[in-house]
Amino acid sequence: MYLLCKFDEHSLRRVKAVKTIRRECLDHMIVFHESSLRKILSSYFEYYHRSRTHLSLGKDSPEPRAVQPPEMGSVVSMPQVGGLHHRYERQAA
Repeated sequence: MYLLCKFDEHSLRRVKAVKTIRRECLDHMIVFHESSLRKILSSYFEYYHRSRTHLSLGKDSPEPRAVQPPEMGSVVSMPQVGGLHHRYERQAA
């Protein structure tokens, strides 16, 4: 019985991951062929690990980001995943 429960837990995580990718990325893009899908997913995974905030990580990304004080300059938007998402950083004027 334990193996069945463990299997179900892993299956649920996979389903959740696929739903997240569809909701946050693929539902907003047109995929023409396999190579465009690979490019889109590669860009999304980079965004997911470097920029997207995660509540379970205290609103940080899996690759932690340094806090940027106001003295570093004004906030600029950097488009990611083909402009679907944005990362905001401070840039010296």
